[in-house]
Amino acid sequence: MMNSVCLVGRMSKDAELKYTGNNIAVASFSLAVNRNFKDANGEREADFINCVIWRQQAENLANWAKKGALIGITGRIQTRSYENQHGQRVYVTEVVAENFQMLESRAAREGGSANQGSISGAFGNDNGYTGPYGQQAPQQQGPNFARDSSTYGNANPMDISDDMLPF
Repeated sequence: MMNSVCLVGRMSKDAELKYTGNNIAVASFSLAVNRNFKDANGEREADFINCVIWRQQAENLANWAKKGALIGITGRIQTRSYENQHGQRVYVTEVVAENFQMLESRAAREGGSANQGSISGAFGNDNGYTGPYGQQAPQQQGPNFARDSSTYGNANPMDISDDMLPF
């Protein structure tokens, strides 16, 4: 059996950080995730997905990811129930995030960057992302499939006959 979730969206509000009786950090937050289609009015709808994250990751999320931040999370779906103040049974379904990743800088979000709202723009070379400790994100470059250049300096294709192949 498998229970795996991967989401990319914007935080709808700041994470709510709390500590258990055993001093374990837990943060709850809601992630706004766009749907792949538009409604009858041509507007894109979003789902607001309740999430929870634990321990050091909870503290990091509460410190670094604020309302509107574009983040990616991985985790699992979990259901639970409790009895409310009126004695009614309440059922909750939420994503328990195991990891999160900031996908844009605060400057890009607040500065109205051309990449705003574009998930693919968050991975480009010109996104200006710096990590939480000021490190610059590595420059990403697409693969080079050209036959006229090679990493090893030999632009000629390999001379292999079919009878040399093991399959």
